[in-house]
Amino acid sequence: MRTWFWTLVVLALAVGLGVVLKEHSGNVLIVAQPWRIELSLTLAVLLLVAGFVILYAIIRVMVFITSGPERFRSWRGLRARKRDHEQLEKGWLLVLEGRYAQAEQELSRLLGRTKSVNTRVLAGLALARACHHEGELARRDEALALARAAAATDAGLKDVWATAVAEMYLDQNRAQEALALLQPLHDGSAKRANATRLLLKAHQQLGNADQTFELTRQLMRRNAIDREHALPLIAQSASERLRAGGAEGFRALWGELKSEEKVLPEVALAAAHVQQLAGHDDEAGKILEASLNVRLDARLLNAYAQSPAEQVSRRINKAETWLKTDPDNAALLAALGQLCLVGQLWGPGERYLQRSVSLQGDVHGYALLGNLYDRLGRTDEARKYWRLASGVTGLLPALQSSSVLPAADTRADPERLAIDDLDAVNPVAETVSAVPQAASAADYFDESTAAAPAGTTVSRPEGRPAAPITEFDEYFDSAPIPGVDVSQTSDRPKGGEHR
Repeated sequence: MRTWFWTLVVLALAVGLGVVLKEHSGNVLIVAQPWRIELSLTLAVLLLVAGFVILYAIIRVMVFITSGPERFRSWRGLRARKRDHEQLEKGWLLVLEGRYAQAEQELSRLLGRTKSVNTRVLAGLALARACHHEGELARRDEALALARAAAATDAGLKDVWATAVAEMYLDQNRAQEALALLQPLHDGSAKRANATRLLLKAHQQLGNADQTFELTRQLMRRNAIDREHALPLIAQSASERLRAGGAEGFRALWGELKSEEKVLPEVALAAAHVQQLAGHDDEAGKILEASLNVRLDARLLNAYAQSPAEQVSRRINKAETWLKTDPDNAALLAALGQLCLVGQLWGPGERYLQRSVSLQGDVHGYALLGNLYDRLGRTDEARKYWRLASGVTGLLPALQSSSVLPAADTRADPERLAIDDLDAVNPVAETVSAVPQAASAADYFDESTAAAPAGTTVSRPEGRPAAPITEFDEYFDSAPIPGVDVSQTSDRPKGGEHR
């Protein structure tokens, strides 16, 4: 646009000069002894213009010739910067693609060759990012040190370096070190939104509820964080602040909250808990009601149902108004049933709870029904619903009414090995009638003892003491229990040796 403007200006001046020269047909006399030159005005002007053009062209040519070395150096620098930018772009693309090993090679070569400060800082940070993702923390720290040394003279690059390092530290849960880097960058301006987000993450990891609350609000005001992500953070941090402040700091902390923040379920539960501990049950109920008017949350309904006796009637009336708008809400029906139990309204309580478990059979509803029937003396029904409540939890496996324990493995029992060796040398010739015996003891006794009837005494080979077999012994494993049957195991042969 500028070129066209000056072209039009020159054309206008030429046209105007031509008109002036046409109307003024004078002469120009140049006297230079011994010469006398006389020209028309038009020719003189044309000669002046041509002389200016020729002189300008000569000067430009001379400047071009004398500035050759400098232009060559500039061309080489421009070529090197272009090559560095292309390699830096390639390295960043490899990092973003997750090809960290190749990115590390490209960026390491770039760091060893480039002379540009900006390129060294960016290449060092990109290399550190690749090493960070690979888990090479020592090499990552070396790359960060190179980038920091290159950015030592530039305040803007130092801020970039601090932000990138803090983000890596937060990935390692090194929140305190990240906080030290980010705190100087936090100035409350919208230009540092990324640093503020990282600072928020650091305070979250450190569990600083006050700072988390304030930073989330700042980011919301700048539209630097979406509402769906911000509200859970505000709810968590505000509830922690209320619980930590207790009854003494409740009024100040509660006053800082906006109306939309007070009705968040986590905030309402924390505030109601603090008020209940302080003995302000009426205020706790109002806080829960304000939140329940917005959303019938199951946690809020459960807390609302835990009412003192003097407020049961009021809370039942309030809950019945919610029931008109949401008649199939199982959690609301269970809360009404629990309120009726507190107020000893057995009939309405039974109807509410029966309807609740018919919509959603959960532990809470079944347990409340079991408690109700227990208070009414209807034991069988109470047991039924308590059994249903325990079944819903899924903690206890269903056991068969009759089951047989598996046989014990006595193949490595040293006493059995010794007995088998003795029986191989001196087999027992007695033959007695078989009696029932436990499966786990079948491998322990030899044929003589296995066939002995209950109440008889069987002699063992080589003077082994005889032991009477009773009906009690028939159904139990005779293998010794390690660490318990010390007296029995101390006399047994070791390693299958004969006595």
